[in-house]
Amino acid sequence: MSSRDSESPPPHARRRPSHVGGTQIWGAPVSSPPTPGPEGEATPIKGSPRSHPSPSLPLYHPYKQQTTMPMSNKSEPFKAVAHIPFPSHLKPADPQGPDVLARERSKATFSIPKLTEYIYGHEWLARRDKILAILEADPIMDKTPNYYLGRGERIRLALARAKRATQLAKDLDWTDEEVQMADWLVDEAHPYHLHKSMYLMTLRGQGTPEQHEKFLNPSENYELIGCYAQTELGHGSNVQGLETTATYDPKTQTFDLHSPTLTSSKWWIGSLGRTANTAVVMAQLISNGKTYGPHPFVVPIRDLKTHQPLPGVLVGDIGPKFGYNAIDNGFLLFEHVKIPHFNMLANFARIDPATGAYEKPPNDKLSYGTMTWVRSGIVLNARLVTARAATVAVRYCAIRRQFADRDAPKFERGRAVETAVLDYTTVQVRLLPVIAQAYALHFTGTAMMRLYELNAKRAAGGDFALLADLHASSSGLKSLCTTMAAESIEVCRRACGGHGFSMFSGLGTFYQDYLPNVTYEGDNYMLTQQVARYLLKIAREVKEKGGKIKYANKNPTIEYLLAYQQDKNAKCPVESEGDWRDAEMLVRAFGHRAAYLVEDILHKRDELNMSWNSLLVDFYRASVAHCQFILIKTFADALEAGDLESNGRKGMGAVMRECCYLFGVDTMLREASEFLASGYLSPHQFSLLRTSQMSLLISLRPNAVPLVDAFDFPDYLLQSSLGRGDGRVYEDMVKRAGMEPLNGVTFNVNYRDAEVVRGEGEVERLRESMGRVGKAKI
Repeated sequence: MSSRDSESPPPHARRRPSHVGGTQIWGAPVSSPPTPGPEGEATPIKGSPRSHPSPSLPLYHPYKQQTTMPMSNKSEPFKAVAHIPFPSHLKPADPQGPDVLARERSKATFSIPKLTEYIYGHEWLARRDKILAILEADPIMDKTPNYYLGRGERIRLALARAKRATQLAKDLDWTDEEVQMADWLVDEAHPYHLHKSMYLMTLRGQGTPEQHEKFLNPSENYELIGCYAQTELGHGSNVQGLETTATYDPKTQTFDLHSPTLTSSKWWIGSLGRTANTAVVMAQLISNGKTYGPHPFVVPIRDLKTHQPLPGVLVGDIGPKFGYNAIDNGFLLFEHVKIPHFNMLANFARIDPATGAYEKPPNDKLSYGTMTWVRSGIVLNARLVTARAATVAVRYCAIRRQFADRDAPKFERGRAVETAVLDYTTVQVRLLPVIAQAYALHFTGTAMMRLYELNAKRAAGGDFALLADLHASSSGLKSLCTTMAAESIEVCRRACGGHGFSMFSGLGTFYQDYLPNVTYEGDNYMLTQQVARYLLKIAREVKEKGGKIKYANKNPTIEYLLAYQQDKNAKCPVESEGDWRDAEMLVRAFGHRAAYLVEDILHKRDELNMSWNSLLVDFYRASVAHCQFILIKTFADALEAGDLESNGRKGMGAVMRECCYLFGVDTMLREASEFLASGYLSPHQFSLLRTSQMSLLISLRPNAVPLVDAFDFPDYLLQSSLGRGDGRVYEDMVKRAGMEPLNGVTFNVNYRDAEVVRGEGEVERLRESMGRVGKAKI
């Protein structure tokens, strides 16, 4: 790290607009920020609560808090050094990893580079290579220390990297796509993360042009660092239940932000804990005694000069988490904080400043835009998550050898060798379906983004016909696809055996950091209720109008419901194992099963009058079935499009068809009870599924490594000893083990001695405890 990085901010970060002075940047200020007292302590404004504690205060006091973070002050805490170098002349037993992967890649029945280009496109790959070269050459972006750092060091390093990445973006004039690429490659949710995503996106989408001038422009220049404060300690999915209030006063033309209960504390807010100085706060809008539901407000939370909390603001970090520990998720409470009328984001709804009258948005559907975009992006990202886990596990299991095949031993250079783990069917049946899932998620994710773009184009002209299907599909697929991706990481980690438990596998932290996806942007179980509402509505329409539904409104959901209405007792025509190698056959089976479950919840809801709560499990099952239908349908549509075999892509269509068949067959086996209960599938046909699955594993095994290689993840992203592209698994494992910081210290293991680490002296509390020996009473 250069002195410029460590001692002073880059030039663009030091620039301040002419109108910045105290809180002036936030619009007409209601009150001035606290001013420094005689010893640096902020002096509060008369009549306002103090935001900084004095030494005499008790440990806890409302709206008074410690503002320093106990961390190391070392200037260079991020270097990883070799404490124990392993003998350089020792090599792994044969076969060598690079040779194994070379043989695996030679078996490909298609062009790996052609499939890579098909997945991403030439422009995306060129952008990745450009940004990757810049990051790998930058010392602060070196990821080697990551696995050895505690939370305090990790978040400091993440902030340092975020600062450097922001500087690079400014100095090199990166596009938004290049900034996103850098974030993906660095692969950590850093302290600027929510500023760059939800905060800026909300300002752009919900702010007026005047508010863009006041808030967005300085935010894009990082003079304001923001976060999006919606979730509360007591409410997450139920946004309408948020407790934070924003009460408008026409006399002063201000909003009063207040946290009336403990559960109204904003909680889990990314980039809030120690980073943000501004928040877009979702609060219950109250005007003239009436509540209008949650609306967004721009609220200053920290002083722009001192970075200390402003009066009436209690803010801090929520503490260590299961993962995501390179970002400061925070809490936030207000004690009657005043903000100007101007600070309510008013692109869709507004309050008349003079009367307090509420003006509704012209179309409440407009607010769905950001949500559907985020969820569609999560679906698209799930393909990369799944493929990344598969890349690590498949490469490693191809290299790893365990036991000899007693029935068909293999020989290399005249001697029997152990069997590659990937050749065991118990490993194949876990890993090869994950590869198939990754490609299914690819085709569905790209289809979802196309649907989003088409809807955005039509919505701009006032046509919202696609919105209901997009909203339901993005909700259900977000739920299903993130669940699939999270489970796939763990499946792959377990397939790696004991070494999968090492952080050096690259799967532990990856799993921890991905796991929040199953609960944020909508809890995966709660979201399925939104899908169920949509399915019930469409099913009622199909039942009422049948084939008379206007063709312009048709979509695959309507088509499978219509097909079911026309023949509820339809039977699967499969007669042999090979019949399951038919994408259209799989689509019909998935459609019938989904329609059966939708019909079931419609009957229970409309005819048996069962309560909503009693049907939640049924709704979940129907949503999963509907979304699995979408996955197989979009996969089949991609096969039929014909471009998989064009432009010299010989063999690509064939291997994608096998992936499609395996995805369909494997999913049917997992969900067999519903296919059987629908009456569409017979027990004999179910047994043919088993046979087909094993046959497909044999067909796909030679292409296992080539199929994961096609996703072309650089080692810089993977950070995995097991998944290295060059196959040097064991060499990298011992190198990383030698850099473990514990190997640089010597323990004092004498239990009579209060010193724990030699040379560090006695541990005071241990010495005190030892002095009590014999005095403790049992």
